[in-house]
Amino acid sequence: MKLGARMLKTGIAITLALYIAQLLNLPSPIFTGIAAIFAIQPTIYRSYLSVVEQVQGNIIGALLAVTFYLLFGSHLLIVGLAAIVAIVIMVKLKLENSIRLALVTLIVIMEAPSEQFLYIASLRTFSIFIGILSAFVVNFIFLPPKYETKLFQSISGVTEDILKWIRLTTRFASEDQLLKQDIGSIKKRITQVNQLYSMYEEERRYFKKSDWAKIRKLVIYRQMIQTTQKSFDILKLQRKYENILYKLPEHLQVETRERIDYLLSYHEQLLLKYLGKVRQEADLDDALYGETDRDQLRDSFINEIRKSDPEDVFQPYHLMRILSAIIEYEEQLEQLDKLIRAFQTYHEDESQVDVNK
Repeated sequence: MKLGARMLKTGIAITLALYIAQLLNLPSPIFTGIAAIFAIQPTIYRSYLSVVEQVQGNIIGALLAVTFYLLFGSHLLIVGLAAIVAIVIMVKLKLENSIRLALVTLIVIMEAPSEQFLYIASLRTFSIFIGILSAFVVNFIFLPPKYETKLFQSISGVTEDILKWIRLTTRFASEDQLLKQDIGSIKKRITQVNQLYSMYEEERRYFKKSDWAKIRKLVIYRQMIQTTQKSFDILKLQRKYENILYKLPEHLQVETRERIDYLLSYHEQLLLKYLGKVRQEADLDDALYGETDRDQLRDSFINEIRKSDPEDVFQPYHLMRILSAIIEYEEQLEQLDKLIRAFQTYHEDESQVDVNK
């Protein structure tokens, strides 16, 4: 198992929280460690939001614990009732992420001995505050990983796998069971890519002043993800309608394969262009010629739809879905090309992308 940055930061935060508790001679240092576990986050921006929510949850839990203890005592049923009330209040205030820490605060205070109850309750509440702040300090000092590097590598990796499968399916050379398994895996990876994008967006929003260069970079990565999603849509349609595609006339199979091969090469070279491995002045749309253009493929599909068996009401619909997916994929590629050109033209100083770390 690989030791991730969040695992390392969690351990450091717990150590720091326990160390501060010992320096301050707090009677229950373990509570600081527990609070640090709840408050650690993958990014500084999320850590900031977490601190605000966890502090509010800690205060609510402490106030409820003291109130219920002084009014009703610390019977097990009373603790359970106080916990229910705390959950209801936290949900009403939209502080769901802090419910667990609020309940921890409530329980550790209500189980405090009756002698000097308020004093011990205040110490335990303070201990939890120390744990929350320790986690924030660790998140602030130990900077999160460079999400741009991870984001581009994830987009590039999943795109490469999708394009390989598309090339195989257009030639009817894919093994169906393996493709089915990989489609499930690719779907999960695209979800992870979107999560990385969210973290990258938060990282840039927190650390750097917003300007056009940074905003355009976010737009480019969002467009990369959308373009990859469109290629994935084509892969799924090719697998789903493999029998229909296989029965198409040979000339239409060839035209479809040529056009898709052209688009796949276009996609690959756009990623290289973003890295600066293709000259800025290079016109990929001209360099990547294909014998079958968009209009020719469209006309061929329409002619085939017109010749469809009238009794087969679904085949024309399926063919239109395939054609629409190919056209949408091409439009997304053209949009990505425009965004990369604009970025490299107007922000030449920031157009160098280091994704090899």
